[in-house]
Amino acid sequence: MAAPRFHELEIAAVRNETPDAVAITFAIPDDLGDTFAFVPGQYLTLRADIGGQDMRRSYSICSPLSEAGQRTVGVKHIENGRFSGFAQTLKKGDRVQVMPPQGRFTAQIGGAHDYLLLAAGSGITPCLSIAKSVLAGEPQSTVTLLYANRNSSSVMFLDDLNDLKDRYTGRFTLTHVLDEEIQEIEVMNGRLDAPKLETLAEHGLIDPKSADAVYICGPEPMIRSASAAMAALGVDEDRIKFELFTPAADAAPAPAPKPKTNGATHGAKVDIVLDGARRSIEVDAATDTILTAAEKSGLDIPYSCAGGMCCTCRCRIVEGEATMDQNFSLEPWEIEAGFTLACQSRPTGDRLVLDFDDQ
Repeated sequence: MAAPRFHELEIAAVRNETPDAVAITFAIPDDLGDTFAFVPGQYLTLRADIGGQDMRRSYSICSPLSEAGQRTVGVKHIENGRFSGFAQTLKKGDRVQVMPPQGRFTAQIGGAHDYLLLAAGSGITPCLSIAKSVLAGEPQSTVTLLYANRNSSSVMFLDDLNDLKDRYTGRFTLTHVLDEEIQEIEVMNGRLDAPKLETLAEHGLIDPKSADAVYICGPEPMIRSASAAMAALGVDEDRIKFELFTPAADAAPAPAPKPKTNGATHGAKVDIVLDGARRSIEVDAATDTILTAAEKSGLDIPYSCAGGMCCTCRCRIVEGEATMDQNFSLEPWEIEAGFTLACQSRPTGDRLVLDFDDQ
């Protein structure tokens, strides 16, 4: 299977969700329908030239599977975020480079499930897609959503969530947890952290252990705290789902600090197989990853977060060896099968061959 590539899509609509967040809907041409098919929970990678710099950012799809011919993402402006700030200026009719859906934070539709969704801030986007698709596609399933925000004015997709409550009475339970705004029920105030989740479970407001899966999306500290809380409450590890992204990944990747390369020779020759073509570049393991060296050579290889989290730059080692600075996305079986992340990999010998087409 070929590596993912960007396609230019037209924006069909832009809707303000909060004072600092928008929902951007892309029109999907008929001939790209299969290419942009998705599983609820996946994300799109957007690309733009901002101030002369090539930038990419991943945003989760918030569309349900029933939204044919369109894909919508939610973008919240983060402080000093160049790409998220740029996204707030987009309007209907603009065209943007978009990579087809990717990601493993997914819910396959079919059967009957009891899902618990834990979201904070813009982490609602994949959870909204999962909730809408599960409730519409699985008539016997239930969804419980805990959604944390600073205050009521920062709640994204409030109308959509209220519509789900009205449409799926008895199957969809929504609880807002606010940090800077007092609610009548004391337990609903504060942060969505481990103590809060334990309290909610003690009061019988959530039952994580009986859930078929728990989906967690938000800032990294919240994800780690909530994951630990779910494990402590008896949820099996394989039923706790989350996906990490680097915060404010609005800039092109920079060379990482010098790694331990096990005595690797600098200036290794690296052959890259991409879209059926083969190209050689030189990589100095002391200063560059495969990704940063490829960019310096003018070679555009697939990537998104550049932080070892999204798996967009996944490739297979055909010859030679490499070490990764960090890895938050590859499973042990993938590493054993020879896969690596180009954004984190550095050659540990004189020669390395990487195949991006072997997905």
